[in-house]
This record gives sequence, C-alpha cells and structure tokens, in this order.
Amino acid sequence: MKRCPECRRDYYDDTLLYCLDDGNALLEGPASRSEPGAVATGFPGDEPQTAILHSTAAPGEAPTRAHIHTTEQTAILSTGAEAEPLESLGGLSEKHSFSARRAKPLAALVVAVLVLVGAFFSYRYFSKSGSKQINSIAVMPLVNDSGNPDTEFLSDGMTETLINSLSQIPNLSVKARSSVFRYKGKEIDPKKVASELGVQVILTGRVIQRGDQLTLSVELTDGQTENTIWGNKYERRGSDLVALQSEVARDVSGKLKSKLTGADAAKVEKTYTANPEAYQLYLKGRFAWNRRTIESLKQAAEFFKQAIEKDPNYALAYAGLAETYVLFSQYNVASSKDSMPQAKAAALKALELDDSLAAPHAALQSYFTFYEFDRVAGEKEIRRAIELDPNYATAYHWLGGDVLYPTKRFDEALAAMRRAEELDPLSSIIGTNLGDVLLYAGRYDEAIVQYQRVLSLDPNFANTFSGLGLAHWQKGMKPEAIAQMRRYIELSGSSIGKGSLGFFLARSGQRDEAVKLLAELKQASSQQYVPFTAVAFIHLGHGEKEDALDWLEKEIDARGSYSTYYATMPELDDLRTEPRFKAMLKRLNLPE
Repeated sequence: MKRCPECRRDYYDDTLLYCLDDGNALLEGPASRSEPGAVATGFPGDEPQTAILHSTAAPGEAPTRAHIHTTEQTAILSTGAEAEPLESLGGLSEKHSFSARRAKPLAALVVAVLVLVGAFFSYRYFSKSGSKQINSIAVMPLVNDSGNPDTEFLSDGMTETLINSLSQIPNLSVKARSSVFRYKGKEIDPKKVASELGVQVILTGRVIQRGDQLTLSVELTDGQTENTIWGNKYERRGSDLVALQSEVARDVSGKLKSKLTGADAAKVEKTYTANPEAYQLYLKGRFAWNRRTIESLKQAAEFFKQAIEKDPNYALAYAGLAETYVLFSQYNVASSKDSMPQAKAAALKALELDDSLAAPHAALQSYFTFYEFDRVAGEKEIRRAIELDPNYATAYHWLGGDVLYPTKRFDEALAAMRRAEELDPLSSIIGTNLGDVLLYAGRYDEAIVQYQRVLSLDPNFANTFSGLGLAHWQKGMKPEAIAQMRRYIELSGSSIGKGSLGFFLARSGQRDEAVKLLAELKQASSQQYVPFTAVAFIHLGHGEKEDALDWLEKEIDARGSYSTYYATMPELDDLRTEPRFKAMLKRLNLPE
C-alpha cells in the first residue's frame, strides 16, 4: 500500500510512483487504522493506536523537513524532546512485557518509515520546485500486436493522434512524429531514447485488434530512472475508438500536468468526429500521407474524401485533404494548376468548420506562396499556424524553408529551421533543409557539416545528397558534386536531380551525357509531370541562356513550386544580370 503525503489518498497498486491527483511522489503507506499497533507516520490526520512518536505538524499539514530528524538509534522531533532509544524498549518492567513484545517489531517499522519519510522530504527540500515537473515527452510508435499488417494504420494513427492531443498542453514539449517514428520496430531503451530526443518521459504502448475488440496498453516511463510512472490497460469495442482516444489523452495529460484549465483540458480531449468509420478512414489517410509516394498520396486523398462522405463536418479530414493536395506538385502526382485550387478549397472548408486548427493555415501558406506568389499572405498563414500550435515543427520548417530563405532572409530562416529541428530532432528532411538554408546563404562548409550529420543518422536519405552535391559544386569540387548528384538520382529518380546533374556534366565538359539527360527529360514531360526548371538547368549548363529562360518562364506559368527558389538557386547565378530574369523575379515577388 502507498499513500500521497499531500492529499492522503491511498493506493493499492505498488507499481505507481506518483499521486494521480496532485503528482506528488508516493510513500510506502501506513498500516490501516483498524490494524493493531498502527504507527504515526506524519501523514495529517493519522492517529496511532499505540503512540510511540508524535509529530508537531499543525492539523491538516504534512510535516516538513524541519519536523523530522532521524539517526540510527534515536528519533528526535521538533518539539525538542528526545524519544527513548528504541533499544531500551526491551528493558520495560514485567507488567509491560506484552506491550514490549509488540513494540519490538514496531520499532523496526518506525525506523524504516522515518528514514523513508525523511529521505523524501529531504528530496523535497533540496529540489527546486518541491516536485518533479514534467515539461517534455516523446510518444513512441504504438506497437501493432494484432498480427495483421493491414491494421498498422490503427497503431500509427493512434500514436499521431496522441501526439497532436498532448501538443495542446501549454509549456509541454512533445516530440514530433518524424522523430519518434525513427524508433518504429526497434527495441525501446527508455534511457537512451530520452537522451537522444532530449525528453524527461516516454510513452510506450501496444494495440491489439481482434474483430470488434480493441485492447490498448500504455505505460509512462521516467527517462532518467527508467521507473514506471503510470500504466493502464483499456479494453473497448471498435465502435468506441473515438472515445478511447479522448480518454487516453485525458489520462496521460493528467499524469504529466496535475492542473489544466478547463479550456486546455477541452483541447486535449477534443474529438473531431463521433463517427468511428470516418475516424478510421482518416487514420488510413494519414498512414498513406506519411509514406510520401505518388501512389500513397493518391490513396491518402481518396481516404480523406471517404471520411468526409461519412461525416461532412469532419474538419480534420478536410485539413488532411488540403495537406495532401499541396504535396501533389512536389511529388510529381499532378501539376499545381490541377491540385493547388483544391488544396485551398479544402483548407478553407476545414477552417470554416473549426478555426482552431493549425494544419489548414500551413496548407494555405503553401497555396499562397507557391501558387499565388503572395509572400505576405503566405507568411501570415504560417505564423498563424505556429500561434495556434507552438509545437508544430512542420510550421517552423515551412516558415524557414518556404517563406524566409527564398526571400533571402537567411538569419530569420536559420532561427526558424533550428526551432523546427529542436522540436523534431531526428527529422531527416528538416535537418537537410537546414543545410539548404546554410548552402543558399553561401555558408558551404557549415552546410556540408549539417548534411553529413543527417547522413550519419539516415545514410540513404536522398535529398541530403542533392544538397551535398550543390555545396561541393559551389566549392569547386566537381567530381564530388557529380558523384553525390548521381547518388541522389539513384535513390529518388528525381527529375530536378537529373537537371542539376546535366548542368554539372555540361559545365564539366561531359556534354554528351548532358544532352542525353536533356532528351530524357523532354520525352518524360510528354507523359508525366516534369518540372520545367530541370530542363532549364541543362540548357543553362550548355550556355543556352535564352532557351533556359524560356523553360523558367514555363515553370512560372504552370505555377511550378521550384520557381519559388529562383532568387537563391546557385544554378541560376549566370542569369542574375539578365533583364528577363529580373522581370521574372519581380513577377514572383522575389528579391534580385
């Protein structure tokens, strides 16, 4: 049995370490009042049947460190009186021999209890706040224990929902999805993970779905001591999935922060649909969206649409649809003209239904920045997203990568990217784009160090090789640049990578291969979406400026996303003084 020293609540679960009401560390609790020989322990209101020691704490007040001092043999209380040494209890007169026999085991118990209580209050005395304040957490990917890979979307989706719910707690740092999912499928060492992610506690769990039965087990672990702070097992029907997510978020938040305002608690427990089918379709959409392939993005859009059909007022599904459409042109799914207007419509509908969502504002940033070339409106939207969700790593990422550095505001961009990396320290794309900002700012050596750091964590992350290639090219290291750009293409098949490689080859005298790449890109563009900028690069590599300018203008007319970066792209440096290029930058609302 354990007891809270503040509120005196008793617990019979010996695995609990902290009070569920006020968060204070639990002590080994006193014997029940009904048991013979109960001992005063300093808990307010405890009246022992055999009074051996007596606390001077005021009624209703837990004793502080000043009230209790212990040695091996003597208990001294703050009254100034010295209690009889415990050893002397054995020398009581014959008529008290029964009491003495009772007192001997009690003496040992008293010492044990006082040492424990004294140690606890010494800790309270020397700690800054008097109790451990939890300010950071990582929600590890829930393990799918169902034995069916088709239900993987459920465990992943529930993890992401928990991350988003806990992110609503003020002054709590919650690590982003891309960082924690680096640990998916691996054995979790709480101490190591907490150190790598820079958090105090981690949440782990397992999900089992058998027909309509759903079992979720979760555990909150102290990252420093590896002690279990709290754990619970939930058994529900599949139709109760929405309510279960809200319940788990409430329970976990109660262990992290003992006091939440009503408004904060409502944000944490908020559900966006009461329809379990719509919710599962939404989770499937998120699962597909995170895979980031042409086919998976198409699937994501369909799942979000199906979720909306089940619940036309499902704001979160509209937000997911908007976030999907803004990626279509970047991942060669469709042109911007065929996807960005749909992204805007979905984002506005999401905000019409729920104006507290951050994601639709991030999607609108992409629309205004890449499609309308309205930098002011784009920045306003992304800053609003950050205001609504200060833990939104992607918003800081897009602020730095889409809004600030394309307009040459490099110092601000670096600050935003570093904040994104702080929130999502293991994200390969954030780490790579931080390197890109350094590259475009002309800080090539720093960029190379940053790219190498990313590759040390994720050796096959394609985009990082593109940045490395450009950085080495700017330093005049042509063979290294060509090799790294080839590696980028090998890993990704990127059209823009082929354009950069063609540029490098043409400028290095390997014109024949550059010509072949140019023909390949033009042929591909008749069958699928190919960024016009890629073709322009190779023309420019051959010194064909007018042809290059023609293709760059086609990119702008098509509202291609790469045109946003024209003011900073190293490949375009030879065009900076060209009047046509200056006019393009003006049209794009970019600085010269």
